[in-house]
This record gives sequence, C-alpha cells and structure tokens, in this order.
Amino acid sequence: MPYQTPAPNAPVAAPTITVNGEVLTTPQATFLAFKAQRRELSRQMDALQSSRSEISSQLQEPNVTGADRKGLESQITSVDSRIVDMQKQISDADAQVAKAAAIPGAAIDPPLPPRSGPPDEAWVLGGMFIVIVLLPISIAFARRIWKRGGQVVAAFPKEIADRMTRVEQVVEATAIEVERIGEGQRFMTRVLTENTAHGLGLGAGAQAAISPPGELRR
Repeated sequence: MPYQTPAPNAPVAAPTITVNGEVLTTPQATFLAFKAQRRELSRQMDALQSSRSEISSQLQEPNVTGADRKGLESQITSVDSRIVDMQKQISDADAQVAKAAAIPGAAIDPPLPPRSGPPDEAWVLGGMFIVIVLLPISIAFARRIWKRGGQVVAAFPKEIADRMTRVEQVVEATAIEVERIGEGQRFMTRVLTENTAHGLGLGAGAQAAISPPGELRR
C-alpha cells in the first residue's frame, strides 16, 4: 500500500456574524464583535446581581410580610434563574472569543501611542557626558574647596586665641576695679556710720556739762 502524505490542517474558518444586516467577514471584526458581546453580557450580569442584592435587602426588613414578601421571593427566584442563564451565555461568549482569537489576523495589538520627548540616544549620551565630564570637574572643585577650608581653619584659631586672651585680660581688670570700688564703698559707709554714732554721743555729753547746776536740780 503506497504511503499517503497527510493533508495539512485546514485553517480555522471565521464564524459568520451579522450585525444590523451586515455580515462581518474580517477576522478582526469578528473577534471584536465577540469581545463586545462578552462585555455586554458581563454588564448585564452585574445589573442582575445588583438587583438581587437589593431584593434580598428588602426581604430582610421586618415590616415586609404577606403578599409583599411572596412577591419579593418570586422576584428573587426569577433573578436567580436569569443569573444562571447569563452565566451560561458568558461561558459561551468566552469560548467564542477564544475561538475567534485563534484565527490569524484577529487578535491584533493596538498600536503604541506616538512617543514624545528626546530619543533613547539622548539619554545615553547625557549619562556619558555626566560621568566623563561633569563628575571629574565636581570632584576637583570639591577638593579645592576642602583644601581652602583646611587652610582657613588652620589660621582661624590663632586669631581667636589672641582675641580671647585680650578679652580675658579686660574682664579680669574690670573685676579688680569693681572689687576696689566695692571695698571703698563699704569703707566709706562704715566710717559715716561710726561718725554719726560718735556725734550723737558727744552732743548729749556736752549739753550735760554746759548746763548749770541749778537747772540740773530743777
């Protein structure tokens, strides 16, 4: 029996989709249509889940009884069934999107936005300029400032020491003068106090000696 070459795999045919009476023939249009369908089904699912949460919160209120409660229970049952059906539709839509993406030319990445600003070469050249030119200049300038600062610091303490010595001498001389003034003030105060006391005693004795004896007897 002669050997038969296997037939190559046939390309996946794009499904036929009709939108507003027009047939989508390009693979990319079909892929985008399935994606839009899945997106719309997801939006409807979110709306159903929000509606169910609202009905469930109404059922938890204590004042809801009788016919109102039965109506809400029937609504939540209907919503649950719609949610189950919507989950099946979303699963089918996911399968259709995956199938449409397998067609060549369907899933095309959107073009990148135009880039603004300098090209990458400018950044590379700028970095090289900083490393080769600006960095050595900065290091040399820093060393110059450091050496100049060391010289200033070496000459600065001698002047400060001379000034502090002169200030210390002035302060000591001022303290000695203040102490002398204080001693003189204390001496003058003591002399004046003693003279006042002696003057009062001499005045009384002199008056007694000058007074005549007759007046003393009286």
